[in-house]
Amino acid sequence: MKAMRSHQHGDVDLLNLEEVEQPVAADEQILVAVKAAGVNPVDTYIRAGINNYTANFPHTPGMDGAGEVVAVGKLVKDFKPGDRVYFSRTLTGSSAEYALLDPATTFALPDAISYDEGACLGVPYTTAHRALFGRGQAQAGETVLIHGATGAVGIACVQLAAASGLKVIASAGTVEGEALLKQQGVAQVINHNDAEHLAQWQQPGNGFNLIIEMLANVNLDRDLKALAPKGRVVVVGNRGTIEINPRDLMARDASVMGMALFNVSAPELRQIGQSLYPLLASRMLEPVIRTTYALTELPKAHQDVLKPGALGNLVIHIAD
Repeated sequence: MKAMRSHQHGDVDLLNLEEVEQPVAADEQILVAVKAAGVNPVDTYIRAGINNYTANFPHTPGMDGAGEVVAVGKLVKDFKPGDRVYFSRTLTGSSAEYALLDPATTFALPDAISYDEGACLGVPYTTAHRALFGRGQAQAGETVLIHGATGAVGIACVQLAAASGLKVIASAGTVEGEALLKQQGVAQVINHNDAEHLAQWQQPGNGFNLIIEMLANVNLDRDLKALAPKGRVVVVGNRGTIEINPRDLMARDASVMGMALFNVSAPELRQIGQSLYPLLASRMLEPVIRTTYALTELPKAHQDVLKPGALGNLVIHIAD
């Protein structure tokens, strides 16, 4: 089979298309013919060996993907050959024609969702669900700010929050991003490049119940001043350090929480998958695909996923 691989940590020029042996499913594993693979920032961190991530070599990038089950181990009960699935945390990497999966991180893909769309679900929608409900304890009727909402996780947050009855306000940094969020039904879109973009929510009597923060090293200090009493900030993304005044938390009985998908247990992942299924089947959740690449274009996708001004998901289209 064909797979993109690297043999040491480093830049994208170390990724090459190789012919490798097709893996075989062990007793508790699933073998999937990958139709499409998702590309997320964490894939680049693992490839480069930065931000406390590392890889085992030879390394095939990619946690997310979607495809068709071709074989299951004798101890696998919930899947069979021919099933349509999406997945995350692959055992062998999703940027390949076949991948080995753990049943605990494999989920049924509704017929209403294409394989390319399915490749957008693992990290983005699981992260969004965990941020909103697992960590943020979002409740219907609350006001949530998705701060940096045009990337894969941000759009997933917008869709999940709206489907759950929250009042959604979202930020973008470009005209194209603002237009995308309005297409997603966001009634109030703000431009986070404006230094005063949170000013109206920093006034007494205003404030967000919950903020999902995609770039905490830039925004966290302002976020704290824009919280309602007992407000919460969930940090999903961060690329540096920032100084805050803890009195902004004390004055509001507010809290800041971090989250990382690697901390989510298998039972929690299964519960999130079960929560997402009916919303996907009814297309209340619809992944937005910005760009589709060939398998050999994975290095470019790794560069593009880190560029500012994200407008949805990046997908490696592997097979029809």
